[in-house]
Amino acid sequence: MKKRFAIISLCLLTLASSYAAAQQSLVDDPVAFEQKHFQAQCKEASFSGAFASRIDINNDGLTDVVINEGELTCEGEKGPQCNDDGCPYNFYVQVAEGGYLLIATAQMFGYEMEKRYGNMVLDMKMNPRFCDRSGGDPCVIISRVRGVKFFTISKK
Repeated sequence: MKKRFAIISLCLLTLASSYAAAQQSLVDDPVAFEQKHFQAQCKEASFSGAFASRIDINNDGLTDVVINEGELTCEGEKGPQCNDDGCPYNFYVQVAEGGYLLIATAQMFGYEMEKRYGNMVLDMKMNPRFCDRSGGDPCVIISRVRGVKFFTISKK
């Protein structure tokens, strides 16, 4: 019985440590973190005032951060990672324990936040293929963020 308990304990400990290693690290300041990353990637990096937006995206009362990589100029090229699908946006959620957690990266043309039924939602403008369409106007994916997860409400 003791041997079986020891094996079960070892398996649980291994599983717990694997789970902890898979978890993402918290970032103290996502703006500084992202800027440092790009300053290491580019010989010359500059950031416009629209590079970072501070807004509560998950309705928890804490200020979150959205990074727009299209507002990065790297070695004279604005938005080097932008393409026909738009530019990369990184969504960081502030957690009550302190720090921020990167919860999503999306390639899109832009977004708007608006309050619907008492909750903030994201209207994300994306390539029409993300709404199973070809050509035409960008599609709009409406999402709500709960905790650290995005939930799609609708696609237009």
